[in-house]
Amino acid sequence: MARMHSRKHGRSGSTKPEKKRHAWLMYDPQEIEKLVVKLAKEGKTDAQIGLVLRDQYGVPDVRALGMRISKISEKEVKKEVPDDIYNLIEKAVELHNHLNANSHDAKAIHGLELLESKIRRLGKYYVKKGKLPEGWKYNIEMARLLVK
Repeated sequence: MARMHSRKHGRSGSTKPEKKRHAWLMYDPQEIEKLVVKLAKEGKTDAQIGLVLRDQYGVPDVRALGMRISKISEKEVKKEVPDDIYNLIEKAVELHNHLNANSHDAKAIHGLELLESKIRRLGKYYVKKGKLPEGWKYNIEMARLLVK
């Protein structure tokens, strides 16, 4: 797949092993779902939930069981914005803070333009899908309030 803001295609990554239920897995899907809900209510992101399941509970891959962490946590805990757009907004706020101190950093200015373009594009997608409210617009003041 091509990159968004460069004309490069990159290299394809390695393929994951075959999806199968491991015989040594001690948890059944209902227990894993309860764990995901518990961790989501504690305020962990989907990525953090996956790491906790892998490291502390020995669940190598939730997808192999036909589940998605984001789908489970989305049903139980309502988030203001999805995780991927939140991470981009967090980067944009950090870049704005950097530019306040270093206003002549041309590469950072260009990087911020590209980052905000990604945020707007992803925002349109999530408004279309109904995960963000109708008329949602990105601006830096809203972003600073969201990240705090």
